[in-house]
Parts: sequence; structure tokens; C-alpha cells
Amino acid sequence: MTDYRAVLAALDAGTLAPKDFDHRAHIAVTFEALREDDFFTASKRIADGLKRLTIAAGVPERFHATITQSYMSAIAEAMHATPAEDAEVFLTQNEDLSKGTFLKERYSEACLSSDLARKVALLPDRVVRAA
Repeated sequence: MTDYRAVLAALDAGTLAPKDFDHRAHIAVTFEALREDDFFTASKRIADGLKRLTIAAGVPERFHATITQSYMSAIAEAMHATPAEDAEVFLTQNEDLSKGTFLKERYSEACLSSDLARKVALLPDRVVRAA
């Protein structure tokens, strides 16, 4: 069992090795940040950490504002819909987040691949119909 609070602390400190941060860890760390802070504070915390991580990996251009903010929102929504006592339970309850299908439902490929989407957290450009 991974201590995602420790991973979040390493992300905050800029000491997290990029090779140790996969998509699953990204979701779990975001869960932990949202447990500790309000949405906007957690969003800045995660974005700042991801920027440091991409710089450390030598690929600062890989930071993507739209995807980061979309995941922040999707994870926050899922936390309210299916409360979990820890990140491992949350990951199990929300395996769909690992697939990123919600991004394809909400954003066109043209939008997500744009330079603007990397720099600015764009709103979805596809209509999402409520169930």
C-alpha cells in the first residue's frame, strides 16, 4: 500500500522522482490534496507540483492545464458522489478515472492537442448531457 500523503509531500517539496509518478499515483495524490485543502488551494498545489515535476523530468512542455483542471474537477466530483476513507479505496471505487474516458466525452482531440489547452484550463468544447 502506497503512502500517497508522503507522495504528495514529495510533490510539494519538488523531491518526487518523475519515474515514481504514474497515472494512478496522480489520481491518488490529487485525492489527498483535495482532502487536505479546498478545491482552489488543492488545484494550485497540484498544478505547481506537476509543473515542478515536468521541469525535473526535462519536459516542461508536457504540463497540461486543461487536463490537470479537468481531473481536479472529476476527482472532486467523484469524492462527493462516492466518499472514501483513503486513496486506495477511492482508486478502487473510481477505476473509470484511470481510463480518462471523461476527457474524450468532454473535449475534442483538437481542443486537447492545442497549445492553448496546455497553458489555459479550457472549458469542455463538447456538450455533456446529464443522465
